[in-house]
Amino acid sequence: MFGLFLLWLPISLQAQLILSFAVLGVMFLAMTRPANTTLRLVTFTFAGILAMRYAFWRTTETLPSIYEPLNFIPGLILYLAEMYCLAMLAISFFMLADPLKRKTPEPGEAASLPTVDVFIPSYNEEPELLAGTLAAAKSLLYPKDKLNVYLLDDGGTEAKRNHKDPRIAIAAIRRHEQLKALCASLGVHYHARKQNDHAKAGNLNEGLKVSNGELVVVFDADHAPVREFLRETVGFFREDKKLFLVQTPHYFLNPDPLEKNLQTFARMPSENEMFYSILQRGLDKWNASFFCGSAAVLRRSALASANGFSGQSITEDCETALALHSKGWHSIYVDKPLIAGLQPETFVSFIGQRARWCQGMLQILILNRPFLAKGLTLAQRICYAGINLFWLFPLSRLAFVFSPLLYIFFSLEIYQANILEFASYAVTYLIGSFAMQSYLYGRVRWPWVSELYEYVQSVLLFGSILSVIRNPRKPTFNVTAKGQTLDRSTLSPLARPYFIIFFVLLAAALYSGYRFLTEPVATELLTIVAGWNLINLGLAGAALGVVAERRELRRNQRLPVKRHALMKIDGKLNNIIIQDASSGGISVEFVDKAPEIDLETPLEATIQLRRAGQIIAFDVICRSSRAAGEGAIYGFAYKERTPETFMAIAELMFSDQAVLQERLVRRQVRRSFFWGTSRFALWSIRETLRALQYSAGLIRESAVKSFADAPIVVKENNAQIPGRAVELPPVLTGTQAYG
Repeated sequence: MFGLFLLWLPISLQAQLILSFAVLGVMFLAMTRPANTTLRLVTFTFAGILAMRYAFWRTTETLPSIYEPLNFIPGLILYLAEMYCLAMLAISFFMLADPLKRKTPEPGEAASLPTVDVFIPSYNEEPELLAGTLAAAKSLLYPKDKLNVYLLDDGGTEAKRNHKDPRIAIAAIRRHEQLKALCASLGVHYHARKQNDHAKAGNLNEGLKVSNGELVVVFDADHAPVREFLRETVGFFREDKKLFLVQTPHYFLNPDPLEKNLQTFARMPSENEMFYSILQRGLDKWNASFFCGSAAVLRRSALASANGFSGQSITEDCETALALHSKGWHSIYVDKPLIAGLQPETFVSFIGQRARWCQGMLQILILNRPFLAKGLTLAQRICYAGINLFWLFPLSRLAFVFSPLLYIFFSLEIYQANILEFASYAVTYLIGSFAMQSYLYGRVRWPWVSELYEYVQSVLLFGSILSVIRNPRKPTFNVTAKGQTLDRSTLSPLARPYFIIFFVLLAAALYSGYRFLTEPVATELLTIVAGWNLINLGLAGAALGVVAERRELRRNQRLPVKRHALMKIDGKLNNIIIQDASSGGISVEFVDKAPEIDLETPLEATIQLRRAGQIIAFDVICRSSRAAGEGAIYGFAYKERTPETFMAIAELMFSDQAVLQERLVRRQVRRSFFWGTSRFALWSIRETLRALQYSAGLIRESAVKSFADAPIVVKENNAQIPGRAVELPPVLTGTQAYG
C-alpha cells in the first residue's frame, strides 16, 4: 500500500528528486544481500516505484498536444516504445523473482535406467563436423544396451537423391553413401526420410517413427556432448513422472561476430549467458523453462501426447514446449554446460539466425497466443508472453535511435521537459535501471553490451518483424551457417545501413553543436536531446566494429585439456602433456627433454591415451612449435581421421565437464558501470576508426601459412562398401546447421 501511495503522490520537483534518491538509497542497501529473497523483493519493489513514477510523469506531463500532429505522432511512437520497455521490465522482475539452482539427483541403478535415443538432426553439414558430434554422443556414459544414437540426415533424403537436377541428385547420393559409411563405422544409426517436410520439426518426428527409446535427446549437428550429459539429466525423470523436458545451456567454443570483431571472446561473458545463466533459471521457478532445440532430454510419451514436435512456427522448440506445458507437463532447467557447440562466425549468418528466432517467436505470439492458451498457469502465460514479446525490441530500439534527430534537425518537440524535470524523473529512473541491470545480470553482461547487441540486430530485424505482422504464416525455416572462415578482413555485405546511420547521427551531433553556438539561448531540451544523440552515436560507432569483420583462419576450435599421454617416436615412448585439443589436432608439451624436431621434415608419431584400462592410439604429424617459458609447445595435426581418431578426439575434448565450467566461470566477472562505460567509449572510438580503414581499403595483412585438415577415412571393413575405402573431404568452407 505504501508503494502504491508513493506512485500517485502529487509532489513538487524538489520533493520528487529527494524521494527518488531516497528510493535509490533503499535499493542500493537491499542490493548488498543478493542471496536474501526478501531483500531481493524489496529491491524489485523500489525499482518499480521509480519506474512507475517515471511512467506516470511521462504519461501526464511530457506528451505533445494532440492538436499538433507533427509533434504528437512521433511523440506517441516514442512514448509507446518506452512503455514497452517498462512492461518488459515488469515481466523480467516477475520472471527473476527467485531463480532456481537445481541439484542433480542420482540416476539410479543401471537396470532401472530408461532407454535413450539420441537424435542428431542434420541438413548439409560437412562429415567432419558430424563425426565429432556422433563420436561424442557414442561416448556418453550410459549402459550401451540402453543407448541408441541416430543421425537424421535431411541432406540425403530420397527426394533429393531423385531430384530432377542431376547435380543436386549426385551430391545427395554421395552424401547419403558417405554418411551411411561413417555411421556404420561408428556404430550409430543412419536415417534419411523421403522428403524435407516441416524442416527440423519434421526430421525429429521422423526420428520418433524409427526409434522407441523412453527418452529422446536432441543435439544439433555442431553440439558435442560431454561424457556426463546423461548422468546429469536422466535422474530428474525418475523423480517426476510428469516431467517432459530437461534443458541444459548451449555453450560455445567460438566467438560470435561481436566477440570476434571487438576481440572480447574468453574475457567478456558471451551474449547467450544472460539467457542461459539467469533467465532460464528464473523461468524454471514458474515451470516455464522451455526447449531450446538442442542439449535437451525429452520424454517420448509426452511428445506423443502432443503429436510429436510442433512445426507451425519456424521455432519448433519453444512451440513444442508451449504445447506440452499447456497439457500439464513439467520442465526443468539444469544450469551446467554439458555440450560444446559452434555459433555463427560471420555477421550475415548471425543476423540470419536472429531473424529466424525473431520471426518464429512472433509467429508463436500471433498464432498460438500464449497469454490466452488453455492449460497454462497465470505465471506461465506471463513468462511465455514475455519471451515472445521480447523480440519486438527492434521497434523500441530504433525509436530511441531516431527520435533525437527530429528535434535536432526539425525542432519537433516530441518530449516536453526541462532539465530539472528530466533530472527528477528520467535520470533517477535511468540510474535505477542501470543499477538493476548490474544487480540482475552484472555477472553475465557488461554495461552497454546489451544495448549494442540490440542495436546491431534492430537495424536489420525491423523488416523481419513487418514480414511476420503482414503474414504470420509466411516465414520459412532457414538453416544457420556454422564453421565458416574468412581469409581476409573485410566489411560485412550488410555494413551499408550501419555506416549510413552512423553518419546521420554524426551530422546530428555536429549540427546540435552548431545550434549551441549560434542560437541566442539554447533550450534545455536541446541539451537533453544532444546528450541522448551522443549515446546513440557511441552505439553506432561500436556497431561499425561489429560489421568490420576480422580475418578468421581457424577452422577448428580448441579446448584446454591438460591430459597426460605417451608419444611414440621411432619406437621410443615420451611422456607428454596434451595442452589443448581440437578436431584438427593437438598441442603438446614434452615432460622430459623434447626430441629433435625439424619442421621442414615433418615428424610422425603415435599418441597413446589410457581410458578405463584401455589404450586409445592415433597417429599425428608435427606442424608447428612456439616458445613457452623455458620449453616449447608443439602443434601436431592428425595424420588421418578415422572413426577411431574421432573417438579419441571425443575422449580428449569432452571427457571432463569441468573444463567447460571453468572456462565459463573465468569470464563471468562483474564490471562496474564506470569501468564498462569507459570501456565502451574506447570501443566506440577505436572501432569507428578501424571500420573506416576497412572501408577505405587501408587494411594490410600478411599471408599466413596453414595446413589442410587430414581427410576423414572410413576403412572398407568398417564401412561395408566393397572394393574401396571412403575418403570424406575436410571442411574448407562454411556448413549449415539447424540452430
